Amino acid sequence: MKDNDRLAVFHEAINDYDSNTDLAYDLGCGSGVLSYFLSSKFREIISLEIDKKAFQCAKENLDDFENIEVINSDVLDYNFTKKADLIVCEMLDTALIDEEEIPVLNHVKKFLKSDGKIIPQGIINTVELVNLERHYVHWDEESKYETLSDEIVYSQFNFLDEINPEFKTTLKLKANKDGLVNGLKITTYTKLNENLIAGPLPMLNPPLLIPLDEKQIKVNDFIDVEIKYIMGNGIESIKTKYL
Repeated sequence: MKDNDRLAVFHEAINDYDSNTDLAYDLGCGSGVLSYFLSSKFREIISLEIDKKAFQCAKENLDDFENIEVINSDVLDYNFTKKADLIVCEMLDTALIDEEEIPVLNHVKKFLKSDGKIIPQGIINTVELVNLERHYVHWDEESKYETLSDEIVYSQFNFLDEINPEFKTTLKLKANKDGLVNGLKITTYTKLNENLIAGPLPMLNPPLLIPLDEKQIKVNDFIDVEIKYIMGNGIESIKTKYL
């Protein structure tokens, strides 16, 4: 899978959008590709990008589109004055820990019409017990590990809801083989709309590997683990412990 697969699922979700088309916000627009996808549907698109170089790139790429305004601003500092029919926000990463998707959407949702929609619609997070080769928090790209339990869903979020970024839960995981557990694997599936769930892709939420203290386990053992983190505060906020 490549970056264009990530763009393809967003393109499909935008094509599937079938509600009002007065105004869309593209938050963290990057080079402006998603704004380009929106341009044929919406009368007005406001595209925000905090990074100066990315903003300049988007500005150049979208200069010929009269219905797109590209603005160099932090979403949290921008003075929103209009309510949108659609918010597109691709500030995504695994479990939303290292990106500001939740703080941004919690702030901007008050500028979404009562019948407005968000792309993506939400996420589904799963977890597994693993034996890790590397004993630090890292993504699973080119990393070796062995899974020691089935994959279970531990949280789901609809982005239209108000979401507390301070996340904490207790996981009860059943070992499906004997082994040495020393970590967790978190996988995030992105719900673009009711009919489209994507991922993980290399450029869209690669699974996250989180170390635990070593524990010898046997098949059918139940392992209780507490995990907590602050969405938007980075992987340094992740804390785990056995219970």
